[in-house]
Amino acid sequence: MNFDYSDDQKFLKEEARKFLAARCSTAAVRKVLDNDDVSHDAELWKGVAEQGWLGAAIPEEHGGLGLGHVELCVIAEELGRAVAPIPFASTVYFLAEAVMAAGSAEQKADYLPRIAAGELIGCFATSEGPGPVTPASLSASVQDGKLTGVKIPVTDGDIADVCLVLANEAGKPGLFVVDLKASGVSRETLKTMDPTRGVARITFSGAPATRLGAAGEGFAITEQVFDRAAVLLAFEQLGGADACLAMAKEYALERYAFGRVIASYQAIKHKLADIYVKNEIARSNAYYGAWALNTGAAELPIAAAAARVAASDAFWFASKENIQTHGGMGFTWDVDCHLFYRRSRQLSLVAGAPKVWKERLVSQLERRNAA
Repeated sequence: MNFDYSDDQKFLKEEARKFLAARCSTAAVRKVLDNDDVSHDAELWKGVAEQGWLGAAIPEEHGGLGLGHVELCVIAEELGRAVAPIPFASTVYFLAEAVMAAGSAEQKADYLPRIAAGELIGCFATSEGPGPVTPASLSASVQDGKLTGVKIPVTDGDIADVCLVLANEAGKPGLFVVDLKASGVSRETLKTMDPTRGVARITFSGAPATRLGAAGEGFAITEQVFDRAAVLLAFEQLGGADACLAMAKEYALERYAFGRVIASYQAIKHKLADIYVKNEIARSNAYYGAWALNTGAAELPIAAAAARVAASDAFWFASKENIQTHGGMGFTWDVDCHLFYRRSRQLSLVAGAPKVWKERLVSQLERRNAA
């Protein structure tokens, strides 16, 4: 059994890293971070679309490359390593995956080619405030094809063209597609720790909404999409964690204190070793998730939750210890360590916080053992 990427997948990984090194340096990321009028790197988004990455897992019949989800995981890892300031996750991991999983033939033919071409930016709106989303907490509703309610926070909701919204219909949860440029939609951009990924409050006042999937299946579809997205997000987090380790190692080998490179001190060695161990644990779980996602295995809910928990822990720890390794300089906003720390916090909250995924992992394990 092969637990590594194939030669073609390794080539894709190398080419993706070269492309992002040329087009998405930390200086380019900072241009988005430091400019309140810019919410993402539009040129990078265009370049990513030209590379075909947006359609990596989309079937060829719908304008994609039809490569598969392992290849998409490869791309996600490199995007995480570069902390790319583009709405890739919202559009590909959520919108595209939802349409492929539950969309009608007409919806697939409408949305998927535009996603693959980079003509459509998507977002996924479930939350209406603090706490996990449950049927009891869901107040947004659809009646006669019109959506009313407020969703907050919505990642990339400030720039998205289309939004998938979880809302009640006739007392049952459904998932609906809403054109954010249509009437009855208003958006307010919110400030967050990571301005390179925009967040918005979206208010719907009788906005036209079209159901995705069967009536009353909103939560089931959302959980299915979240399992897929969790694996892909784990690879982004893994890429970011690996970048933090590389940054910390490079600095530790260059920085001198008391006549010695700080990498020679035991305290620094232990920091780097701890980062490495957590990264490898996250990697093994992410690879398991990639296998389950690509093969449609029944273990996907468990594998996705495990990957999500391990990767969230690894990226947060690596970003934190990277700052510590850089010492007093690391605590200044001018050092690139903070780009990764901000992104680690942002990614850990997308599609549910680590606590939610830990509970989900335990419930899935209990369900399997009871079967």
